[in-house]
Amino acid sequence: MAIMTEHLESRATLAGSPGEVFAYVDDPARLAGHMAKRSWAMAGGRMEFGLDEGAGRQVGSQIRLAGRVLGLELSVDEKVVERTPPYRKAWETVGSPKLLVIGAYRMGFDVAAQGSGSLLRVFIDYALPEALPGRWLGRAFGRAYARWCTERMVSDAVRHFTTHKERE
Repeated sequence: MAIMTEHLESRATLAGSPGEVFAYVDDPARLAGHMAKRSWAMAGGRMEFGLDEGAGRQVGSQIRLAGRVLGLELSVDEKVVERTPPYRKAWETVGSPKLLVIGAYRMGFDVAAQGSGSLLRVFIDYALPEALPGRWLGRAFGRAYARWCTERMVSDAVRHFTTHKERE
């Protein structure tokens, strides 16, 4: 795997127990649902998920994302490498990802009790793409993309737990 030279993380306090928060963010389709929607950060493109029989919820489980952005075919294969409910989960790329502004990466989240709720921290450690022009694009846009990704994961969870608690 490539040397991870970049690190970014986002965090927020949620109105749910660590078990409730972990159960919500443990679902790859929920946690990374922003990738399946067209957005400015995806240059109008989107990615589709493919999950194995472990559904991304077991160590060793495989997750595949594939799609088109700016007319280019992108894809990445991920593998869950750590999962300790209700506290931590991590996954990383397998092989060589076909992405525009980041290369190989390791992502994950931590959940910790905080007051009557939980602190969620989503992180990414990543390498810049190895080849040009991706390396240049990565230097220019990689950090903004990684920040968007971690912030969307956290803000989607905040929205879920805010809406969920308002209904009770």
